[in-house]
This record gives sequence, structure tokens and C-alpha cells, in this order.
Amino acid sequence: MGLLSVICPCYNEEESVALFYQELMKTESFFRERNMEMELLFIDDGSKDQTVSEVKKIIAEDSRVHLISFSRNFGKEAAMFAGLEKSKGDYVVIMDVDLQDPPSLLPEMFDYIQQGYDSVATRRVTRKGEPPIRSFFARAFYRLMRKISKTEMMDGARDYRLMTRQMVDAILSMREYNRFTKGIFGWVGFQTKWLEYENVERARGETKWNFWKLFLYSLDGITAFSTAPLMLASFMGVFFCFFAFLMIVFIIVRKLIFGDPVSGWPSLVCIILMTSGVNFFCTGILGQYLAKTYMEVKRRPIYLVKEEI
Repeated sequence: MGLLSVICPCYNEEESVALFYQELMKTESFFRERNMEMELLFIDDGSKDQTVSEVKKIIAEDSRVHLISFSRNFGKEAAMFAGLEKSKGDYVVIMDVDLQDPPSLLPEMFDYIQQGYDSVATRRVTRKGEPPIRSFFARAFYRLMRKISKTEMMDGARDYRLMTRQMVDAILSMREYNRFTKGIFGWVGFQTKWLEYENVERARGETKWNFWKLFLYSLDGITAFSTAPLMLASFMGVFFCFFAFLMIVFIIVRKLIFGDPVSGWPSLVCIILMTSGVNFFCTGILGQYLAKTYMEVKRRPIYLVKEEI
């Protein structure tokens, strides 16, 4: 029989674990009819509530369920990588346990895989229930990435994706510490079918992603899959050098023709402040790339396991 691995990253999801398991089991008959077994990998990302206890209750009743618990919170990217690394299935799917990734879509996704696709990815066509400001910046991020990066990134893309083992192995070959999986999915290529659906609100609990975390995550995506900010810093440096040269010529000509001395310290202060701000901005861009490089060369493990059942 074939094997489907279901990877479920968890962080403080004690209220959703049991409900997710019940909803997922509704698809079990579909896969049995297609001679497919199922394994569930719950990746606990250092939860501070009773998430681990809830998963252990399920393990006591179902031997197909596995638990990998981290020693601390390493982030969802690390949890997804751990799940992919531990999975043994011919096909692998990543899902959130808050039911914003509806298990009911799995049969349709699997049918597309059987048609020859290497992966079936999902994207939200609406952002119902999401704050307007957050939606605006999310759409702006994807528009920006399409312009500055050669890697395909779809607006509204979720981590909810069903993949073949070949694609999973390709993703695992990218062992970078600073991970941005949405970009990695696009970078490795393979034939992907996009499945659209309307946004589903969380079944229980609260989101762990606030605006600041999403902003930092977007910076990871930009620095991981585009060098456009470095080019911007270079162009700004060239522009201000050229602008300064023109101003020098203007001041010399003005002095020779009109005999007007250079005056106006307020304007001089404004110019100094502006150029200093641009200088610090460009230095900050370089600092972001240098910081990522610094973390990569340390070669620290992406995650550490405290308990595995």
C-alpha cells in the first residue's frame, strides 16, 4: 500500500488538536479505497500549553500518529522542515491544525496528484476575517516579490500543499538555516496545480502571527530570494554622488557669474540629514544580508528534538 504523510506543525493548539484529528479522519475512507495508508506527524514547536498532552491522548488510540516535540520554540519553518525530514510517505501534505487548511480538500488534491502533478498547492481568494491593514500589506508583499524575485510566489498562498516524494526530497536538499518555505516551494520548481478556496477562519484559539512577526517574516523572504535591495542601495549611492557633483558645479558657476557666496545653513543641515539617512538605510540593507550570512555560516541545527513518540 502507498503511504500519505500528514505534517501538522503545532504551537499552543491544545483546543484544536482533537477537532483537527476528527476532521482529518473523515477523509480516511477515500484514501483506503485508493490503497493508501496514512501517518500523522504532529510537530510541537515548544508549546507552553497542553498541546503535547492532547497529542499523546490521540497516540494512545491510534498508532499511526507520531509526535516530535522541540526543546523550545524554533518557529513554524523549522517545524515544517522537521516534518518533511521525519516523513516516510510516498506523498506528503503540510497542514495547520486550526482548520484554516480544510481537510475536506485533500481528496481533490490527491486526484490532481494522480493526474501527474508533482504538487497541489492552495491559495485563498478572499481574506475574510483578517484585519484590512494586514490584508493590504500582505498583498503588497506578494506584488513586490513578483517584481524583485524570479521565484514564483502566489498571492494568498498557504503552506497547505500536497507533494510527491521527489519534490519533498528536493526541498530537503536545501538545508539553509534562514528558511522561507513559500519561496523554496517555488524555487525547486516541479509542476504545481493551484487550488483556490475561500478563507476559513480558525476553528478555535487565536492566531500566533501578529503584524510584527509577519513583517520580520517578509524580510526573511525578501533577503532569501532577492538581491534587489542591494541593487537599490547601489543605485542610491550612484544617484547621490551624481547629484552632489551637479550641485558642486552649480555652486561654482553661481559664484563666478553672480559673485554670490554660498549661504543658508538650514538647507545645508537638511541635505546632511537626508544623505545621512540614506547612508544609514543602505547600511541597514547590507546589515540584513550580513546577518543572514552570519547565521548560515554558524551551521547551527535548524531544530532540536526534546521528545519523539
